[in-house]
Amino acid sequence: MLAKRTIPLIIAALIGFLLIATYFIPYTEQWGATAMEMFIILAAAAMVLGAGNLIMLNLAKISNKQPGWAYGAITLLAFFITLCVGIFKIGALPTVTSPDNSWAAPLVSQEGVPFWWIYSFVYKPLTATMFAMLAFYIASAAFRAFRAKNLEAFLLLFTAFIVLLGQIYAGEWLTSFLPDLSSYVASFPEASQAFVQSIGTQVEYGNAFTSLTWQGVTVQDMTMEQQLLAAQVSDHLNGWWYQFVNGLKLENLTQMIHDVPQKAGNRAIMIGIALGIVSTSLKVLLGIDRSYLGSED
Repeated sequence: MLAKRTIPLIIAALIGFLLIATYFIPYTEQWGATAMEMFIILAAAAMVLGAGNLIMLNLAKISNKQPGWAYGAITLLAFFITLCVGIFKIGALPTVTSPDNSWAAPLVSQEGVPFWWIYSFVYKPLTATMFAMLAFYIASAAFRAFRAKNLEAFLLLFTAFIVLLGQIYAGEWLTSFLPDLSSYVASFPEASQAFVQSIGTQVEYGNAFTSLTWQGVTVQDMTMEQQLLAAQVSDHLNGWWYQFVNGLKLENLTQMIHDVPQKAGNRAIMIGIALGIVSTSLKVLLGIDRSYLGSED
């Protein structure tokens, strides 16, 4: 009981409080770095255990001819091929830092080597396929979930429709008739369009009038005509009517939803997650939660 439960509890508590102390006590930073190095070693050992578990499960599935056993054989074959190529650095090229030692070569960044080929032409396409299939599952789940049964559901459905439509070309085309910087610039004579485009871009980025520049010249050093034109552009783009109408463009409306209500909701969720992490971590460090030690048997 002492070796199985008490000692692991003491180790977890000491290391946990040590890592917390490194954020507040500079003297303990080196101790925390040493503890993180130990964690890396344990993580490497956990990867070995995970690989062994992967092999055992798939071998059992193959030997028992369970449904999908062929996929288990493909998984093991791909695992061993990738493992051998990576461990033995097959086809690795010498680097500038180690011209005589290809064992130190970073395989993923070496274009043309076998490991790079596996990563680029096997792993990445499989990942892209998985996420492409995920889009259909999301669409199916959204169709079932977004039912306008009440006001809240209708608002959720309407917001989701705007966000989805604002991220494709069709949404941009539907509201292309609304005024924007390009249409405003086109209303000026051709000789002034470059100046208006530059000033308008700076205004839309939120620059103050006094910080506007044109070809390296500040607004205070511009000619009187340029100053008047810059003031006209700034007043128009900062006006409530232009801000309101331009904000109705679907791409801008989508960005506003991302920046305001969604970000506020994400912050509330992240605060909740952080509080949950703190409470769970304290329960583990104080020995209240001992589920990671397994059963009492």
